[in-house]
Amino acid sequence: MTSAPLAARLSIPSGPLFFPVTAYGPDGSVDLDVYREHVRRGVEAGAAAVFACCGTGEFHALTPEEFEACVRAAVEATAGRVPVVAGAGYGTALAVRYATLAEAAGADGLLAMPPYLVVAGQEGLLRHYREIAAATSLDVIVYQRDNAVFTPESVIELARTEGIIGFKDGLGDLDLMQRIVSAVRSEVSGDFLYFNGLPTAELTGLAYRGVGITLYSSAVFCFAPEVALAFHRALNTGDDATVNRLLDGFYRPFVDLRAQGRGYAVALVKAGVRLRGLDVGGVRPPLNEPTEDHLKQLAQLIDRGYALLEEGK
Repeated sequence: MTSAPLAARLSIPSGPLFFPVTAYGPDGSVDLDVYREHVRRGVEAGAAAVFACCGTGEFHALTPEEFEACVRAAVEATAGRVPVVAGAGYGTALAVRYATLAEAAGADGLLAMPPYLVVAGQEGLLRHYREIAAATSLDVIVYQRDNAVFTPESVIELARTEGIIGFKDGLGDLDLMQRIVSAVRSEVSGDFLYFNGLPTAELTGLAYRGVGITLYSSAVFCFAPEVALAFHRALNTGDDATVNRLLDGFYRPFVDLRAQGRGYAVALVKAGVRLRGLDVGGVRPPLNEPTEDHLKQLAQLIDRGYALLEEGK
């Protein structure tokens, strides 16, 4: 177990960043035992960090009590081997509540997701994230996506805010990200972390690497950790032949399949975990399960991904 600051533990990860799904039992309630097993397997497979109850973990579907229980279970399952970062979101008051619950549960940091529903200006967004950071001793990573899009000037202000250590991009505007990285580098001393947070982030890994962003969230790691680890290793060592083989044979077809249904960025991942032998249950509404045909295609894709690893030996 290490007490090193979160930024130092995340800056050069030994493996992918793991975003576990939240397990539900047959009655639809959270199954903490299966969830602990899912997290434990991910850590033992080589995850560099656990991001609990975030997008892939259906943060939107959890009550505050379920959220705290899951974060606590993730902390127990990791046993200090890797940091645990918990989601926080909705309006400012609720986001602060989730932040304090995460801290009480033993999390090491927060992924602050966009505020609920409203489209706010830059000043309001800065107030929102500053209040979250001020409410807890946990380090905060701000998640840009949907209705929370920042100018380079605003990200400079975020980087100057005590407790905010990083910026995760789920928008995919590389021109904006290059300007953000350049602006913060020019105006703020010290390190500030950046993450590729697009769904199936591996698909855009080469493009983000060109901007200098090598940290990324891996949902594929939930159900095909060996494939995700091989890709992570290849991307970070410049083995672009392996990167492209996995992109062409696995990741691009997976993204094509993901595009066949709304909410599949979560539902397909959860189905993949079930196909690999751990019954984590289905997704909660308003998400829906993949069709039988899409499940068959997913099973074939998983087999193809592991076959590609054998071809590369």
